[in-house]
Amino acid sequence: MRTPDFWYPVPDAAQTGGDLRRMALAPLGTLYAAATARRVRRAPDIRPGCPVICVGNINAGGTGKTPTVIALTDLLRSMGRTPIVVTRGYGGSAQGPLLVDPGSHAADMVGDEPLLIAAFGPVIVAKDRAAGAAMAQDHGDVILLDDGHQNPGVAKDLSLVIVDAARGFGNGAVIPAGPLREPIPAGLARADALVSLGTSRAQDHFAQRWGEHVSVPHLTAKLDILPTGMPWQGMRAMAFAGIAHPKKFFDTLEGLGVTLMRAEALGDHQPLTTALMKRLEIEAQALGAQLVTTEKDAVRLPDSFRARVLTLPVRLRFDDEAALTQLIQTVL
Repeated sequence: MRTPDFWYPVPDAAQTGGDLRRMALAPLGTLYAAATARRVRRAPDIRPGCPVICVGNINAGGTGKTPTVIALTDLLRSMGRTPIVVTRGYGGSAQGPLLVDPGSHAADMVGDEPLLIAAFGPVIVAKDRAAGAAMAQDHGDVILLDDGHQNPGVAKDLSLVIVDAARGFGNGAVIPAGPLREPIPAGLARADALVSLGTSRAQDHFAQRWGEHVSVPHLTAKLDILPTGMPWQGMRAMAFAGIAHPKKFFDTLEGLGVTLMRAEALGDHQPLTTALMKRLEIEAQALGAQLVTTEKDAVRLPDSFRARVLTLPVRLRFDDEAALTQLIQTVL
């Protein structure tokens, strides 16, 4: 589903039309918020015998949960723990619970995000989070519950809410009037910390716009590009991305000095069929450009194209990792 423009209004721009749509849809947002409130009050189906750290959000759509889960996996390993991720596996056909095998499972079965995370540690895909958590206890000593903030199935010991610093909480309204799954106060009331992801400029903007709404400890982080020796400066590229916010990827490439000949924004989790990739390759050849994509998209590439498409690797870095470590240690 395409995100409505009025969910994330441009600062200082006239928003009369967007305001009218938001107000018209506000009653439906109230109903949606009430349904979420009833759901999260339900008693959990399982309280695992090991700590559960939930990585979730209040916004619908991508906020940076996957790179956060990967960063937490690495951090927990450095602390001597064995983390295991439990995730829904959006875009995959598996109902689970299923332990992801990167060597034999494809993205159309387990989902692209689980397949990407599985390169860093064990992942269980489960539509039923409680069943996934029950299985996870046999494979690790800390469960990372991906996108489970509004899911009451598993009792949580620590809940982190992730938000994109540049986009913030949009217009602050609940679906369909805005991008939120629940009102900000309700969502943060169940959180132990808020993590905003973005550049220093984006973090400053977030603090000015939303700082007074943050009622829990606030951590900041940003995505760093891994040095691979790739000469990005001056490269003629045709970029494509099937992620929640493709423009962020395209902007990142241009920030590296890439000459972006064309940018193809695909649907989030869109299958990269051989026919689609052949079409993109032909267009790239006509432009004299190199095909470039994200790590998340790369796991969906047909095998025959994996060596023909460059990937831009990024990793999340917390500005105050010591504060995050201290927070995690309270539940270990």
